[in-house]
Amino acid sequence: MTQSSRAESVYVSLRRAIIEQALRPGMKLPEDAIGEQFGVSRTSVRNALVRLSAEGLVEVRNNRGACVAEPTLEEALDIFSLRRCLEREVVNRLSRKITPAQFAALEAHVRLEKDAVGSNGPLSIRLAGEFHILLAELTGSKPLTRYVSEIVSRCSLILALYSRPHSDQCGVDEHVEIIQALRQHDPSRAMHAMEHHLEALETRAQISNQAEPDVRSILSKYVRTG
Repeated sequence: MTQSSRAESVYVSLRRAIIEQALRPGMKLPEDAIGEQFGVSRTSVRNALVRLSAEGLVEVRNNRGACVAEPTLEEALDIFSLRRCLEREVVNRLSRKITPAQFAALEAHVRLEKDAVGSNGPLSIRLAGEFHILLAELTGSKPLTRYVSEIVSRCSLILALYSRPHSDQCGVDEHVEIIQALRQHDPSRAMHAMEHHLEALETRAQISNQAEPDVRSILSKYVRTG
């Protein structure tokens, strides 16, 4: 395995661990511990951390190492505001031209979400975000997909910080409502459904403080599955 492929493997695994909220905001990401866990050099780890920093998921601090990004409440509100703008545009475009095959893809994804409810928290979290990325992909716009993917990932940090206890079923039901709105081929209705969903997501937020776990124990399963 080349150095670039090793760095890619670390990047993918760390990104997934952050999105699934296993690595929580503010948690330190020591290069030596991560390198030891994945069996790679500190250079490979550093390259992965730089990529994650460019996506807003990691903060790399001079002479202080890296940590999972920790958005302030002000930043969180701004990110959600921008997300509403982006995702209104996604469903606005999609509602005008969505095909039966694209509906089938969305419905298959929602079935995966339903299967994960209550049984696999990390998977449920990841699938919820991937639903929104799938919507963007179906528009056929690469820039829009890239922007939505990045902002959905950053929202996972926000929800990890300010998550209010709730049933995973809430989000799945709201995704079903978005699909139903898209079936009407009515941009206004589709945008309203998306706005309702993102507002509900934002209201399920409150500040919480949790003890910081050990990075090695968290990443052990991502070495196997990442």
